[in-house]
Amino acid sequence: MLRWFVLSIAVLVGSFMFPSLSFQTFNFKSAHAAEMVLPEVQVWKSPSCGCCGKWAQHLRDNGFKVKEINARSMAQIKRSVGIGPKLKSCHTAIVGNYVIEGHVPAGDIKRLLKEKPPVKGLAVPGMPLGSPGMEQEDGTKDKYDVLSFDETGKTDVFEKH
Repeated sequence: MLRWFVLSIAVLVGSFMFPSLSFQTFNFKSAHAAEMVLPEVQVWKSPSCGCCGKWAQHLRDNGFKVKEINARSMAQIKRSVGIGPKLKSCHTAIVGNYVIEGHVPAGDIKRLLKEKPPVKGLAVPGMPLGSPGMEQEDGTKDKYDVLSFDETGKTDVFEKH
């Protein structure tokens, strides 16, 4: 009993001495496994685009914190992060050290963050129906690829949907 009391006091004192070491850093799903803490996603979008807001909500629904930034010149944003015409979609995001272009599913972003491949980012060119933020009432879905891309613009298929 005394051992548990001493341990409890040590944890309490430690939490005051080292406030940055917090149990809030982790989301515990079980006593044995901790889930990765997801970084904030900054999304640049046109203020008039509804699908961009729906994609941001898709990310929130999947555990991401999202900051939406309305931009007047999306072309300038895309150029500044290296998005060329063949990767272009309606919104551009930054998460961690990666660029995310278009309607990339949250699960693919989580995989990117977990695996940390040596790429610049992921893109879903265009606006495929049925992708996150582009859902249709009648359930119409286009097949689409999530592409990884590097600094030179070389692309590979990261995931097929």
